[in-house]
Amino acid sequence: MENRGMKRGIVIKDDWPGHSPDLFTYPEHYQEDIECVYIPNGVIMNRIERLARYVLDDFTENIMVLCVLKGGYKFCADLVEFIKILGRNSNTYLETRVEFIRLKSYVNDQSTEELHFIGSRDLSFLRGKSVLIVEAMVDTGKTMKALLKHVETFEPKMVKVAGLLVKRVPTMTEGLTDYVGFEIPNRFVVGYALDYNEYFRDLNHICVISGTGKMKYKI
Repeated sequence: MENRGMKRGIVIKDDWPGHSPDLFTYPEHYQEDIECVYIPNGVIMNRIERLARYVLDDFTENIMVLCVLKGGYKFCADLVEFIKILGRNSNTYLETRVEFIRLKSYVNDQSTEELHFIGSRDLSFLRGKSVLIVEAMVDTGKTMKALLKHVETFEPKMVKVAGLLVKRVPTMTEGLTDYVGFEIPNRFVVGYALDYNEYFRDLNHICVISGTGKMKYKI
C-alpha cells in the first residue's frame, strides 16, 4: 500500500448508499432514526487493528495516548487494546498510558467556530512524551488544529494523530491526521460513540441518522 493511500484510509465514495439497517442488529428504540448502516462494526474493528500496526511501526517508546471525549472513547479503547495485543505477539510491547480531554464544537449537527475545553486545560503531563491523539471525527480540521497548537505548548517529544473518520468537506485541512480509518463524504454519522445531542452512542455500527431521528432528538 502506498504511504499516501495509507494516510488517507479507506475512502468511501460520495454515492455510497450504505447498508439497509434490516441486515444488522441494533437497539430497537432507534428503528425509525437510522437511514442506513454506513460502516458495520466488524469492518470498523478490522480497520482499527490495521491502524494499531501503523502505530507500532512509528512509535519506539512508551505512548502517551490523549483521548478526545466523548466521541473518541470507543475508538481509543479498541485501538489501545489492539496495540497491546499486537505488541505482545510481536515482542514489541509498548506501555500505553491513557489520558482524556473533552472538547465541544458541535450544536445539533452543526460545527461551531469556537473550541470549548471542558475541564482542565493543563496538559503538562505531555512534556517530553511521545503522544498519540485519538479522535473519532476530523472534518474541517479547526478543532484538531486548535488542539495541536495547545498540545505543542507543553513541549511533547512527538505528536501523531489517529482519526477514525475524516470527513470530506470544502474547508477541510489535509495533513492533520497521521492514521486514518475511513475517509467519508460530508454526511452526519452517529454510532460507535459518535452522538447526536448525546443519543446514538450505544450503536455499535456507524450509521447515517434519518430526518426523523434529527427531529426527534433536536435540542
